[in-house]
Amino acid sequence: MTMDKYVCEVCEWVYDPAIGDPDNGIEPGTAFADLPDDWVCPLCGVGKDQFRPVE
Repeated sequence: MTMDKYVCEVCEWVYDPAIGDPDNGIEPGTAFADLPDDWVCPLCGVGKDQFRPVE
């Protein structure tokens, strides 16, 4: 099963579960749905609700 990438609708930064967000303590292999509720886009700072799946 592959995990979906998600793109920030504000700045278009892409969260790739294969990479995670190591600068913010998110390990590679972490699905978007498993990110903490208080996680924010590392580029522009918006919340998870501003992300959509990459088509």
